[in-house]
Amino acid sequence: KKKAAFGSVGRRIPHRILHLINQEGESLGNMHRAEALKLMDQHDLKLVLLQENAEPPVYRLMTGQQIHEEQLKRAEKKKGSPKPGVVQKELSFSSAIAKNDLETKTKQIAHWIEKKYHVKVTIRQAKDSNTDMFMVFDQILETVSEKATYLSKPKVTREGVSTCTLRHMSEKELKAHQKMEKQKAGTVKKDENEDLKTSELHQ
Repeated sequence: KKKAAFGSVGRRIPHRILHLINQEGESLGNMHRAEALKLMDQHDLKLVLLQENAEPPVYRLMTGQQIHEEQLKRAEKKKGSPKPGVVQKELSFSSAIAKNDLETKTKQIAHWIEKKYHVKVTIRQAKDSNTDMFMVFDQILETVSEKATYLSKPKVTREGVSTCTLRHMSEKELKAHQKMEKQKAGTVKKDENEDLKTSELHQ
């Protein structure tokens, strides 16, 4: 059974008795659906089904804006969570990590990426450290960029803690990446040749 998308149920309420929550999130208790519809019309709100399996089912009165914000929140959360069947590994360390330790962690990430795992990386800002955590993420990605890309880009989750999730590139992305690298390499070679010609001319 496909889970219905989060949104207004309109005026079609299959449940006769329901538990209603108002737009501020306060419970209005159990009531008949007709009563809920009356409140919905009075306040020009929409009805959203929150918990169908509850007894009685829980509905909430919401504004269009509230529904929209909740849909965005859910979409963002879904994006960050791994697909069913995908293994997600997690690594966390401090921004004051020693260079060789970071290399070890990066090797571990590369190993997991090879296995097509998703890797969630969390960095905690060390006390008295002004390391740019986003630079560390970019550094890690740079090392595994042959195979990996961001599933969810680096973001600050709470004070002093940043996280991102890496995933293995798809075949299409890999081809595009390799093509880009080739072009980059070609441009560098061309520049080197130009430099060579210029220095020969000056001799």
